[in-house]
Amino acid sequence: MKTLNLGILAHVDAGKTSLTERLLYAAGVIDAVGSVDDGSTQTDSLALERQRGITIKSAVVSFALGDVGVNLIDTPGHPDFIAEVERVLGVLDGAVLVVSAVEGVQAQTRILMRTLQRLRIPTLIFVNKIDRAGARYDSLLKELAAKLSPDVVAMGTTDELGTARASFTTYGPGDAGFSLSLVDVLAEHDDRLLATYVEDENALSDEALRAGLAEQARRAVVHPVYFGSAITGAGTEPLIAGIRELLPASVGDKEAPVTGSVFKVERGPAGEKVAYVRMFSGELRTRDRLRFRGDHEAKVTAISVFDSGTTATRASVHAGQIGKLWGLSEVRIGDEITAGCIDEPGTGSGVNRRRAGESPSGAADAAGVDRGGAGASAFFAPPTLETVVLPARASDRGNLQSALSQLAEQDPLINLRQDDVRQETSVSLYGEVQKEVIQTTLATEYGLDVTFRETTTIHIERIDGPGEAVEFNKVDPNPFLATVGLRVEPAPPGSGVSFALEVELGSMPYAFIKAVEETVRETLQQGLCGWEIPDARVMMTHSGYSARQSHAHAVFDKSMSSTAGDFRLLTPLVLTTALRRAGTTVHEPMHRFQLELPTDTVRGVLAALAKLRAIPRVPALDTGTSVLEGEIPAAAVYQLEQQLPALTRGEGVLESAFERYQPVTGAVPRRERTDHDPLNRREYLLHVLRRV
Repeated sequence: MKTLNLGILAHVDAGKTSLTERLLYAAGVIDAVGSVDDGSTQTDSLALERQRGITIKSAVVSFALGDVGVNLIDTPGHPDFIAEVERVLGVLDGAVLVVSAVEGVQAQTRILMRTLQRLRIPTLIFVNKIDRAGARYDSLLKELAAKLSPDVVAMGTTDELGTARASFTTYGPGDAGFSLSLVDVLAEHDDRLLATYVEDENALSDEALRAGLAEQARRAVVHPVYFGSAITGAGTEPLIAGIRELLPASVGDKEAPVTGSVFKVERGPAGEKVAYVRMFSGELRTRDRLRFRGDHEAKVTAISVFDSGTTATRASVHAGQIGKLWGLSEVRIGDEITAGCIDEPGTGSGVNRRRAGESPSGAADAAGVDRGGAGASAFFAPPTLETVVLPARASDRGNLQSALSQLAEQDPLINLRQDDVRQETSVSLYGEVQKEVIQTTLATEYGLDVTFRETTTIHIERIDGPGEAVEFNKVDPNPFLATVGLRVEPAPPGSGVSFALEVELGSMPYAFIKAVEETVRETLQQGLCGWEIPDARVMMTHSGYSARQSHAHAVFDKSMSSTAGDFRLLTPLVLTTALRRAGTTVHEPMHRFQLELPTDTVRGVLAALAKLRAIPRVPALDTGTSVLEGEIPAAAVYQLEQQLPALTRGEGVLESAFERYQPVTGAVPRRERTDHDPLNRREYLLHVLRRV
């Protein structure tokens, strides 16, 4: 049987989970369509999801469409949970993007579509809620073409729009208007089809046009559009036919080496870790050993696969399928798994990795891009907010740390930041709703009452220029048995931290060099003003150590010989000195924004934007509705959202998304350090030497 891993994506409240229920009902998996409002849906299994009526965690459910087995992945629509969507994108074969027939294209809709197009994931568009008053057809198609993609093609027409009797009828063979619209869209990407049509308008049969549509839809260059209602069921049968015909289901290669990607991690009833894995190639069996994240290894103790709306225990999971694996206690979201043990001398490699941009068969992806795995790269912007989580009872501090660590396993972008000095933990956030969800989850699942400090904006630091420093072994004021010299330089945004040697690799034991590199990366988490330095080039320019020695007839004496600890404690002092000489500049996150608002309110909104330090472009003024675009500090987005209804009589529509970092103007924000502060040498040495 062919397998299709299908994602359902949408802006919050567009009807994504309701559509999932309708598809499951049509496939015979469930006997009745669940309701989001009643909390009876199949995929919203968390109590908090049922209570709030929103999807928070991605959920997988399987059903069959003829000879195609579909693993349907329902994803969150709220922007605060965009990280959950990101992890799913890398394992999809195709997607259905849900748009409301009333609200139309919304902020999250555009972000999702841009990402789907960038990753070249074949995408159908389903316009939901045609039974609601205010539902649109013609104007909405124009909106889809203008805001999402010009390469959209309506697959049918609606009747009695905006009523409970609303229906959708697909265009049939011989429909001249549909054939002409297909030619217009397909010819943009197929010169031979255009040439054939120019030579003879009647040379292209309906079958040829449908075949061309299927081919281009699978290449993600054309996006068929269906209309319907997940509540009444209108239009869902044509959509199901489109999923079978136009999205790329495949039969995976069971004989190829095992490769897969972990896109979700959860805890079982006994607290055991369960990994959700999309298999790209090969067949994985219970008791097979897996390798992931370098040299980590583990044995699979149990496997279950998704089957007809539930999960079933199986002896194996193979290419194309999604499986739940037990026994991988150290696995993380984003890990790529391969089969085999670490090579023994004289044996062949047991590890086979799928090369970037290749399909399981080894051929280049038809789209020509690396779709990677769940953690191949960041598809969306990182969270730009953070807050400190505080236990209501001081005695719960340890339990809180343990609970947050488990939540971070399920959502790595929570990004815990432990302050051992003040005994506090910070978490990264996309928004205030995410904070409420964390608070409720800690209370219901872990029995922990917590409060939060005020949410603050996450800044970063960038290095201004080169700087270097060195401290020598047994030379004052260096109290450590180590020589470390480092030079730091700026690196292009997004390039990360690189570490290189300007000393001979054999100049000292590799364990000492490794200790320096690891400490460099750790120290750069807090720059001169306490913010992370995400991009930097660091070179080790000097090295030296005291060889292992002891007094006569005595055992090894640590006070006379260098250890890795000497290098770990000295490196922060040398690196921060080099950073001081290089200088750093604090940067704040900027969001791009687009505002649709009544033209007569533009002047008042521009005045408000100026107070929020926004940088608007020249407005596109029109008679009734105008558009403002520009950039605004991330810290001011929430304030703008609060002010907008009053400024625009409730008619303003704001879209915003992270764009870039720019240098801070005015007072430079500082972040409290979570270490013993190597910038204060005396205090640092007082603490670390006492600890040693």
